[in-house]
Amino acid sequence: MGGNPPCASCKLLRRRCAKDCIFAPFFPSEDPHKFAIVHKVFGASNVSKMLQDLPFQQRADAVCSLVYEANARMRDPVYGCVGAISALQNQVQQLQMQLAMAHAEVLCFQMQSDSSSSSSLLNQRLELDEGGDDKYSILLNNNMAMSGVPQSMNYSASSNVFPESLKRESLWI
Repeated sequence: MGGNPPCASCKLLRRRCAKDCIFAPFFPSEDPHKFAIVHKVFGASNVSKMLQDLPFQQRADAVCSLVYEANARMRDPVYGCVGAISALQNQVQQLQMQLAMAHAEVLCFQMQSDSSSSSSLLNQRLELDEGGDDKYSILLNNNMAMSGVPQSMNYSASSNVFPESLKRESLWI
């Protein structure tokens, strides 16, 4: 017989592998498990139709996707790769929350170390007219929001009373 060995598809289906076999370039005889799992999940006829509908340049990517999905379906018959994607999305959300908490903690530590600059901002703000949308007002409002001070509190220039939350040493205790 001297010719090429049959591809994994033709070997599994026990048929002669033609020169123009659509499976031969993507399912070599050295890797029979690759086609076996795709055949079990999708069926040889469906895979053949899918590959024939695609241009040759896209077939290799389609085969990789089919193999990946077939493996995922064998592990999780209900959700397949969607279950893995969902688990990864949940993990990303949890990590984003942890990152946001870490950023907030860093800001808190920075505010503690810059307490002298924060008090100078407060003093500068107290000297300005009420209701101004200047840069000091915005910075002070951001600092007060981070320290838990309600933004609706009224600070007049004649008042020397500071809220308790601005006097605290640590914001996380």
